[in-house]
Amino acid sequence: MSIATLADVLRPALTSNYAVAGLVTLGWEDMRAYVTAAEAENLPVILQAGPSCRAHTPLPVLGKMFRHLGENASVPVVAHLDHGYTFDECKEALESGFTSLMFDGSRKPLDQNIEETARIADMAHAAGISCEGEIGFVGYSGGEQSAGTDPEEAARFARETGVDAMAISVGNVHLQQDHEGGLDEPRIRAIEAACDVPLVIHGGSGVPVAERTALARGSRICKFNIGTELRMAFGAALREAVNRNPDRFDRVTILKETHDPVMAAARQVIRALGPAQ
Repeated sequence: MSIATLADVLRPALTSNYAVAGLVTLGWEDMRAYVTAAEAENLPVILQAGPSCRAHTPLPVLGKMFRHLGENASVPVVAHLDHGYTFDECKEALESGFTSLMFDGSRKPLDQNIEETARIADMAHAAGISCEGEIGFVGYSGGEQSAGTDPEEAARFARETGVDAMAISVGNVHLQQDHEGGLDEPRIRAIEAACDVPLVIHGGSGVPVAERTALARGSRICKFNIGTELRMAFGAALREAVNRNPDRFDRVTILKETHDPVMAAARQVIRALGPAQ
């Protein structure tokens, strides 16, 4: 299966009433486990390189890693830039082999966000790849506060940017460590009524699993970003592996023991968003 664009995997999800997991990666061990999990579930997956990942590993290296995994996978794999903040960063991701660019202009005034997102969407589409934008602002647990998405602004944003997917702020929060952050479903329905672009939920780890499933199968939300709960699974597995034998020092041997627990956690995430059985 060749590597896919975001539009390639979201169009079938929208028409067949399911969502695709956008899994936030930090390194080779988790991204490999995520693809193995997607293959086990026979569902597509979106590998996401966010700012902390990019601070650790350069974009050209991440592009090669993502593409290697995708080009050898039995399911569609999207190489996605998560929270790109500048045109140049998005351009570098495109040149590094990414198949989807998420430009985050959500902290900027609406007109500027639309103008800059549209420019990046045009660049992406000219290269045959996808673009995601964000309208409203999704805050951070213990940090910046959210600003909910206005449905009329969302309609304008979708129309004037031409994005393939639109991230919205409807009660979701980044970096939340529990599943108690229920979403504002009336606001979601109002946004759906105003525009027809596939919708994205960032900060999906804070959304109750049952609500994720219900919205994946009963709304225009076609992508849930999941990072924190999988990082927690990785951290727990790594801690257990280290503590099991404190004398070990070979990191390859230790890191191997994170694969199965992270894969199992990712399978649960992917399955909960997939089509009804």
